[in-house]
Amino acid sequence: MTDKKQDFFVRGMTCASCVARVEKIINRKEGVSSVSVNLATNQAQVIYDPEIATEQEIVNAIHKAGYEAEPKADPTEKKYSYSVKGMTCASCVSRVEKVINRLDGVKEASVNLASNQAQVTTSDPSFNPQKVAEKVTSIGYESTLLEEETPQLADDPHEQEAAKLKRDVVSGAIVTTIVLIGSLPHMMPHISGWVPDWMANPYFLLLLTSYVQLVPGWRFYKNSYKVLKNKSADMNVLVAMGTTSAWVYSGAMTLFPETLTTMGFPYQLYYDVTTVITTLILLGRYFEAKAKGKTSTAIKKLMNMQAKTARVVTNGEEIDIPVEQVRIDDLIIVRPGERVPVDGIVIKGYSAVDESMLTGESIPVEKSKDDEVIGATINTSGSFTFKATKIGKDTALAQIIRLVNEAQGSKAPIQRTVDIISAYFVPAVVIIATLSAIIWYMIGPEPSGIFALTTFIAVLIIACPCALGLATPTAIMVGTEKGAENGVLIKDATSLEKAYKTTTVVLDKTGTITEGKPTVTDILTSHSYSEDHLLTIAGSVETASEHPLGEAIVRHAKTKQLPLAEPENVNAITGLGIEASVDGQHILIGNAKLMRDHQVDFTELLPRAEHLANEGKTPMFIAIDGMSAGIISVADTVKKDSIQAIKHMKSLGLDVVMITGDHHKTAQAIANETGVDRFIAEVLPEDKAKEVAALQAEGNVVAMVGDGINDAPALAQADVGIAIGTGTDVAMETANMTLMRGDIMSVVTALRLSRSTMRMIWQNLGWAFGYNVILIPVAAGVFYPFFGWLLNPMIAGAAMAFSSVSVVLNTLRLRSFKSL
Repeated sequence: MTDKKQDFFVRGMTCASCVARVEKIINRKEGVSSVSVNLATNQAQVIYDPEIATEQEIVNAIHKAGYEAEPKADPTEKKYSYSVKGMTCASCVSRVEKVINRLDGVKEASVNLASNQAQVTTSDPSFNPQKVAEKVTSIGYESTLLEEETPQLADDPHEQEAAKLKRDVVSGAIVTTIVLIGSLPHMMPHISGWVPDWMANPYFLLLLTSYVQLVPGWRFYKNSYKVLKNKSADMNVLVAMGTTSAWVYSGAMTLFPETLTTMGFPYQLYYDVTTVITTLILLGRYFEAKAKGKTSTAIKKLMNMQAKTARVVTNGEEIDIPVEQVRIDDLIIVRPGERVPVDGIVIKGYSAVDESMLTGESIPVEKSKDDEVIGATINTSGSFTFKATKIGKDTALAQIIRLVNEAQGSKAPIQRTVDIISAYFVPAVVIIATLSAIIWYMIGPEPSGIFALTTFIAVLIIACPCALGLATPTAIMVGTEKGAENGVLIKDATSLEKAYKTTTVVLDKTGTITEGKPTVTDILTSHSYSEDHLLTIAGSVETASEHPLGEAIVRHAKTKQLPLAEPENVNAITGLGIEASVDGQHILIGNAKLMRDHQVDFTELLPRAEHLANEGKTPMFIAIDGMSAGIISVADTVKKDSIQAIKHMKSLGLDVVMITGDHHKTAQAIANETGVDRFIAEVLPEDKAKEVAALQAEGNVVAMVGDGINDAPALAQADVGIAIGTGTDVAMETANMTLMRGDIMSVVTALRLSRSTMRMIWQNLGWAFGYNVILIPVAAGVFYPFFGWLLNPMIAGAAMAFSSVSVVLNTLRLRSFKSL
C-alpha cells in the first residue's frame, strides 16, 4: 500500500513555536514520512503509511500535545450506507466495524445498533462497495448496500423484527406458563396434589422446555454459532450458555436420575428457570424493537411527505405523471392544497407555501416569479407554475434525509470509549461466571454444585452489553431527528458532542444578527418638504446608482408606490455621494463632506444626523437646489428574533461575541441594541478565522455562526461551525450544523438540543454501567456471606430484559424536546 496524504485542522496554535511543537509530535509517530504545518490556515498536511499509522492515531498525538485536531474532509471522499441485520449488542457492533475497517480502501466505518445500519467512507476510486456487504454477510449477519436514489419508504426493520419476536414471545409464554405450573410440585412438594401428575411429569416438562429452547430460543443458538465461528462472543453467547446449562442439567437429571445422584449431584430440575429466562429476554427484545422503531419517526415523516405525482405541462396539455418521471426543466403546475413535487423556480403565478417541514417555521412563505420552491412543501393558496431544477436524490428533501441518516450512523467520541469497553465485556463476564462457579463449588453451602450452577447462570444472564450498545446511538438518532424537525441539520454525532461543550458563541453581524441588506429606517425633513416628496426625489436619483444604500432608498420608494422620475446629468462622486437633476431641480445626496463641498448649510440637521450615526445608522443628507431638504437614514436592521436569541444564549451561561467588518461605532450600536457584551469590529474577512483561534487560545470552546463565503474559514476553525441555511453553499459545506431558518433562535435550539441529547447519553450510560457494576457482583454471590443475598436466575433474566428497554424508553423522552 502506498503512502497517504491527509490534511488535518489543528486548533489552538498561536505562534511559530506551536507549529514547531505540532510538527515534532506528529513526526515522532511511526509511519509518518512528512509533516507540514501552516499557522495561517491552521492546517497540517501529513504523509504517512496507513498500514502503520491511522488518522485517529495522528489526531490523538496532536491532542496529547495540547491542541484540538480533526481530519479535513477529502473532496474525493464518498460514503456508502448498508443495512446490517442480526446485531443484538455492542459486541456485534464492534465486530462488524472491525471486519469492515480491515477491507482495502475503507477510510472509516461506523456501525449503529439502533438503526441497524453501517456507514463506510472511502476515497479510493477503485473501491467496490459490494465487498462490504459480502464481508459482513460472511461473518453471520445479513447486509445489503442501500442505493442512493430518491428516498423511498421501506418496511421498518424494527417493526419486522418486532412481529417475529411477538410470535416467539406468545408461543414461549404459553408453554412457559404450563412449565411453571408443572414445576410447582418439584419446588413445593406440599402442593403436589393441586397439579395433575401428567403436567408435573419430568419427561413432559423436558419436552416443553426443549420446544422453548429450540423454537423461540433458537435465535440465541443460531447467532451464537455465527459469532463463535468467527472467534468472538456476544450477548447471544451469554444467554445460550446460561439457559443451556440449566436445560442440560435438568434434562440429564430427568433421563439419568439414579446415575447422577449416586455421583453426588442433587436432584434438582431447572425447567422453569430455562423457559422463564428465555421468554423474558425475548419479551425484552420485543419491547426494545418496538421502542427502537419509535426513535426513527422523523425520517418516516419526511419520506411520507413526498408527492406521488406531478402535473406537468407537455405540448400545452397538463398531464399527471409519477414524480419519479419528472425531468429537469419540466414545467409543473401546483394548485392550492397540493404538495410541490420537486425543487424548482417559479416562472408564473403567486402563492404562499408552507415550508415548515424544511425550516420548522409554521408561517407560510410568499412565492412569486423567480422565487425558489422546495419539493414536499405544501401550496396553501394560489396556483403557480414552476420549472424543475432538482429531482430525485438531488432535491432538498433527499439531502435532508441523507444528512439525518448519516448523522444517525455516526459515532460521538464518547461512544468510541464505550466500544472499547464492550469489546472486552463478554469475555470478562464469562470469566467472572466461571470463577464464581468454581469458588462456590469449592467453598459454597451444600449442595455446593447447585449453588455454583445458580451463580454461573445468574452472572451470564444478568450481564447486558445490549444496554451499553444502545445508550449512545438511540440518543443520537432522536437528537438528530428532533433537530431536523426544528430546522437544524446536524452533520454528525461529533458535532452534537462538541456543541454540548460550547462556552462561547461568535455571531457574524451581517446576515446573522442583522438582515444582511440595508433598509430605510428614518426620514427627517426640513424647509416644509414632506416625507413622500423627499423620498420621491431621492428614489428618482438613486435609480441611476448601484450602491446598496441607494438601492435601499429605491426599494423603499417602490414599496410605497411613489412615482419615480428619470434622473438626468447623473454624477456619482466616489466616497461622497451622487448628484443629478430631477424635473429641473438640482439634487445632491450624500455625506456631510459632499454638502460642505457644495456650500449647503445643514447646521440644523447635524445633531439629528449624529444621533442617527450613534444608533448605527447611515445618515444621507439631501439638498434640493442648494438648500438642505432633509435626511434619509439607512441601516442593516437587526433581525426580529436576534435580541431574544442572544438573551437566551446568555441565560445558558454562554459568552456571546459579535464579529464584524463594520466601523467600531456601528458595531457598538448593534451590540447595545442586541445585548452583546463583547464585539470585535473592523475585522477583514480573511482575519475572522484568526479571531476565532484567538478566542480558542483563551481556553474557550467556540461555536461560530455565519452565512457568507467569507465566513467559511472561521466556520472551519471553530470547534462548532453553524451555518445560516439562507446563506451560501460554501458556508453550509464547511459547517457542523446548518440552520434552515434565517434567524438565530435556531442557534439556541441547536445548543439546547445538544445539551439535552448529551444529558440523555450520560443518563443512559450511567444506567447501563451502574446496572452491571452493581448486579454482576450480586449475581456472583459476593454479598451472600454478609447479607445472604443471592440472585435468582429468573429475576436476573427479567432485570436483563428491563435494562435495554429502560435505556430506549429513557431516550424516547427526548422526543418531547421543543424549540423556544
